[in-house]
Amino acid sequence: MEELLNQIDFDIHFPITDPTWIFFLVLVIILFAPILLERLRIPHIIGMILAGVVVGEHGFNILARDSSFELFGKVGLYYIMFLAGLEMNMEDFKSIRVKATVLGLLAFVIPLGIGIWANLGLLGYGLMTSILLASMYASHTLIAYPIVIRYGINRQRAVSIAVGGTAVTDTLTLLVLAVIAGMHKDEISDMFVLWMVLKVLILSIAIMYTFPRIGRWFFRRYNDLVVQYIFVMAMVFMGAGLMELVGMEGILGAFLTGLVLNRLIPHVSPLMSHLEFVGNALFIPYFLIGVGMLINVNVLFGHLDSLKVAGVMIVVALLGKWIASWLTQKIYKMRAVERELMFGLSNAQAAATLAAVLVGYGIILPDGSRLLNEDVLNGTILLILVTCVVSSFITEHAAKRIVMSDVEMKDENAEKQEKFLIPVANPGTLENLINLALVVRDEKRFNNLVALSVTNDSNDSVKQEMKGKRNLERAGQIAAAANVELETVSRFDLNITAGILHTAKEHQVTNIIIGLHYKASIVDSFFGSLTENLLKNTYLQVMVARFLIPVNTLRRIIVAVPPKAEFEHGFMMWVTHMCRMSSQLGCRVHFYAHLQTLGYIRGYILKKHKDTRAVYSELDNWDDLLLLTGQVNFDHLLVLVSARRGSISYDSSFERLPMQVSKYFNNNSVMLLYPGQKGDPVESLSFADPRGLAETQYYDKVGNWLYKWFRKDS
Repeated sequence: MEELLNQIDFDIHFPITDPTWIFFLVLVIILFAPILLERLRIPHIIGMILAGVVVGEHGFNILARDSSFELFGKVGLYYIMFLAGLEMNMEDFKSIRVKATVLGLLAFVIPLGIGIWANLGLLGYGLMTSILLASMYASHTLIAYPIVIRYGINRQRAVSIAVGGTAVTDTLTLLVLAVIAGMHKDEISDMFVLWMVLKVLILSIAIMYTFPRIGRWFFRRYNDLVVQYIFVMAMVFMGAGLMELVGMEGILGAFLTGLVLNRLIPHVSPLMSHLEFVGNALFIPYFLIGVGMLINVNVLFGHLDSLKVAGVMIVVALLGKWIASWLTQKIYKMRAVERELMFGLSNAQAAATLAAVLVGYGIILPDGSRLLNEDVLNGTILLILVTCVVSSFITEHAAKRIVMSDVEMKDENAEKQEKFLIPVANPGTLENLINLALVVRDEKRFNNLVALSVTNDSNDSVKQEMKGKRNLERAGQIAAAANVELETVSRFDLNITAGILHTAKEHQVTNIIIGLHYKASIVDSFFGSLTENLLKNTYLQVMVARFLIPVNTLRRIIVAVPPKAEFEHGFMMWVTHMCRMSSQLGCRVHFYAHLQTLGYIRGYILKKHKDTRAVYSELDNWDDLLLLTGQVNFDHLLVLVSARRGSISYDSSFERLPMQVSKYFNNNSVMLLYPGQKGDPVESLSFADPRGLAETQYYDKVGNWLYKWFRKDS
């Protein structure tokens, strides 16, 4: 037995240096820290930081803060700033950019002013030391941002203001740091600050101009999610690296990259889901554990001066941030819970604070002392711990209150459950149709997507069934990658149209999304028999779409609306879908319609979707869509709102739509939208039917001629 034990040599030494065991222990911490601390109602982020304290060299010395923590920690920090920019609602940000700037300036000036006074009067430091130390109070890191992601409130106004304010505050803090560091390196001159600001502005403009164009070009040519993910991460680090080259911290470059790629990565896309998953599962927890490993609690309790410095730093930092949030709330008459959320997000000290203290600690003054001494270094550690804890608790509490209030409002204003049916017969159009459904659906509702494969009775039905199952599996993968539940249905029926109609009734579908028919021969109709039969036999809203480029690369939505469309039963539904699509893609939606119809559209959008970037233009003559050819580019989506025969907004000119689309917009992405109507179809007629020369057309023509004649005469 002794010989066996002697042969077994575990060779365990602390701290552990073997990469395999380091990574294993980090994964164990990431797995179990949230589970254990959730029972104590402690936020997950605090669990990561406290775990870092325990396993770090100042705790039980289980792990050393080696190069892996520096690497993954930096990636995690960039990830936080990148996601903050990527998930920001750009339309909200444009409307609150002044508020964000005000919060950023207040969050910088107030802690800086109070801090300089406290450092000079209470701590007795010199002017340069006081300024640098006070700038540390002003900076903050979005440590608590993963909390708002988890609660799904990352597009709230207060969150956007806090995120935008963070960019302003950290930029000013890092400029102060660069100036003070330059002064002690004999690099300062009268033009130093101006040159630094100029370099940052030039680089920011270059990133904003080139990155979206590079991204749009890449996404149009490559649709593999792994390749897209690697491309996005490369862009993040390019932005961060370029910002470091001009003397600023890389977090600003990562944040700016997230902002400019915002429109190319919809919030509900599979790529966004992958970005959030990898960041929250690995990189961000790695960063938080690394922050915890820096904290040396033992040193603090052995040095009274360190405790005094830490106390002043904590009070000034928290007080300054609270005053800034309070003033912003009062100036713009915001809710108290929004102030709480802004304060929670903007008081955590970590990244910029560490950068400032390490730079100041490394500067040796002529008398041999350091610009920031060990008391400040130790006090900073306690400042990071306390502010991170306070930030996490306050953000968690505010997030819960906002979510609960949103649920109450949703219950009061509950609308009919909408559900989309997507037939997936063509694998070439499948991905774009699913992505269209993802951007027009209500993301707050579940189980509202159904993918359908219909097999009709024929000699090769077995082969068709296997093909349909593969299409359904592919549709399920796309939806699952976006973290959206998709119900798949495979059925046999007499024909494809009957299968779609029966499935729509069984699953209480409200909208059908299908691909535009590919015209195989000259005698073939524009829509094909499937779409024609579907339009004849259902009054549900039908979207017939053809995309020549990926949905996420669309830059504008052009919507042509016929007169009297506002009187259709499905008017508000399709306007809502256009607004959702515009919001998710971050693009402008341009409505062309009769003046009266534009008034209804504008009124509804201002009431229900006021953040939509909408433009309104009068379209006098619906008869000829040639008027729109100069407005629709290759990267635009043309939406033609049509109508079924017999409906209020139906016009005889709709019979020419297929010819006009084929002639004028053959090289454009097009959607023909048929609003929902009440009741059930009673006559199998559609505007594309060859029997379209009905008497009603002549009545329409006479009526239109009289209307134009009287209008001209008046």
